[in-house]
Amino acid sequence: MPRPPAPLPHGLGRHFSVRQSAELGVSKRRVRARDLEAPFHGARRLVEQEETEQIAGPLEIDRAHRRRVRRDARTYAQVMTPHSFFCGRTAAVLFGAPVTPHDELDVAVLAPLRAPRGAGIRGRIVSPHLVEVEVRDGLALTSPAATWAMLARELTERDLVVLGDAFVRIPRDDLGRRQPTQALATLAQLCAAVDAGRRRPKVIRLSAALERIRVGSASPLETEFRLDASTDGLPEAVLDAEIRGESGRLLGISEFAYPRFRTVVEIEGDHHRTSNRQWNRDLAKYRDYADAGWEVVRLTSRNIRGHAPPDATTIVRRVLLRHGWDGRRR
Repeated sequence: MPRPPAPLPHGLGRHFSVRQSAELGVSKRRVRARDLEAPFHGARRLVEQEETEQIAGPLEIDRAHRRRVRRDARTYAQVMTPHSFFCGRTAAVLFGAPVTPHDELDVAVLAPLRAPRGAGIRGRIVSPHLVEVEVRDGLALTSPAATWAMLARELTERDLVVLGDAFVRIPRDDLGRRQPTQALATLAQLCAAVDAGRRRPKVIRLSAALERIRVGSASPLETEFRLDASTDGLPEAVLDAEIRGESGRLLGISEFAYPRFRTVVEIEGDHHRTSNRQWNRDLAKYRDYADAGWEVVRLTSRNIRGHAPPDATTIVRRVLLRHGWDGRRR
């Protein structure tokens, strides 16, 4: 039976460079042992145990991709040059934004330095006036606004709106209170990123997307419904709306509200079905809404992204007309 590899020095961590290990007395033979992998030249990391969850559905696949990017970024950070930083899709994924990562890491430097090279790396050179670099969780990466603007070369206008909505979203705490300081970016910062690069590629696409970004969408599905509703001529809704009773008591928070027509729209992900706590909380909220005179329209991804023609806006249109909407955009 093969002898297990010798323990590594405690201070080395799960991700390290060969140089760091040598400084702590680790032999060249040890860094070639089977419990380590070498995804980048000069870098090592401990082999992780196989995930127990089955990678099957789109959500599980997306989570697996994001884990891989975070793991690769931590490993590459051990050997990247001092002036390098993560950018593009890699930076967006590290921020938790809704984009699909490349197989390689997107790494950049400021001009006139030479672009990073090597297996597993997509190197770029960026003009200094086009980016801001910050450090998050120990990793150097482009700011959310700069990341959004850089991705105009790769994303459609609609995808840029989805990404922009994710960056400017204001999270809420467990008590439902808005936390503006936790937003990744502001509309003003996105606007500044566009203004900084009037000669950058796809600036027209960026400007068009910026006009359609709104604060209040908490998921790509919500943004997609909002864009479809606008295209199909529905009145503009209040986003991330607090619904209150006559006494002022907060009854719930909904993705879309049409106060004039006493209608709310809820975009329900799978957790609304699989979480018993969420299911019961939803039922209680909907009873309170009904008692206060609100009608709830519940939509799923099938209504918004279904293989058949999506019917979300058709469903909402019928309800709004029933509640007195005259069919004209307001």
